[in-house]
Amino acid sequence: MRPRVFVTRRIAERVRAELAKSFELDVHDSELPPPRAELLAHATGCDGLVTMLTDRVDAELLDAAGAQLRIVANYAVGLDNVDVEECDSRGIVVTNTPDVLTEATAEMTLALMLTLTRRVVEGDRFVRRREPWQWAPTFMLGRGLSGLVLGIVGYGRIGQAVGQRGREHGMHVVHPGVLPLNDLLTMADIVTLHVPLTDETHHLIGERELSLMKPTAHLVNTSRGAVVDEVALARALADHRIAGAALDVYEHEPDVTPGLLEFDNVVLVPHLGSATHEAREAMGLLCVQALRQVLVS
Repeated sequence: MRPRVFVTRRIAERVRAELAKSFELDVHDSELPPPRAELLAHATGCDGLVTMLTDRVDAELLDAAGAQLRIVANYAVGLDNVDVEECDSRGIVVTNTPDVLTEATAEMTLALMLTLTRRVVEGDRFVRRREPWQWAPTFMLGRGLSGLVLGIVGYGRIGQAVGQRGREHGMHVVHPGVLPLNDLLTMADIVTLHVPLTDETHHLIGERELSLMKPTAHLVNTSRGAVVDEVALARALADHRIAGAALDVYEHEPDVTPGLLEFDNVVLVPHLGSATHEAREAMGLLCVQALRQVLVS
């Protein structure tokens, strides 16, 4: 019999076809996650699991899968949803999908930076409300990127790719390898976050850190939602202590802290950082490769 694999979400057709070549395949064919009870039931008896960042991979799920489970292929660059220590203790391989989403996420970060500084979403809402307007020299002015200080918190693959794009737009790039975080927050015109979610980075940007930022500065988060204290962020925006924010990820995703919905100077995107056909397919093919190496080779 071929190894059994359960995939917890709908995936690209090419990825599904590749998985079907090697495995007895079960796919939760929806863009919404399976209810927990359904996840546990479908994992039972599987040799491999393909999980998403919203799936909690813990002792309960591993117990439900059974002792034959050999690999959890996490369809994400991060592993904050996986109890890696518990998997290690059971001899279960855990893999992720690094690098192939770097360019897509860096592009999204740049898009959010430009959207904020050039007030693109605000302008779109303005036109859709059918507000009266005429071109004028002082109408809805924003800021260009050239000459601004870009503070990158987390200077791994994605952070470096964002830095390269920032420099191409004439920005001065700083990161914690160059100066301490507090100094970075104080001098940056745009602060962009690219750290994994760990105990150390949970609420890395909170009340104190936001108070260090310029009142003209913007915050961008395409990493993990809980890196930012969203309640503190909403207060900082309400008090005009920073100029705006763009979030692709949320502390209690998919829920958004209600206060953030009220501001025109906040751009909210539904976790689209790696959402290109190319990146999502490449992520899936990395999962296929990992599953074959563990279960077929």
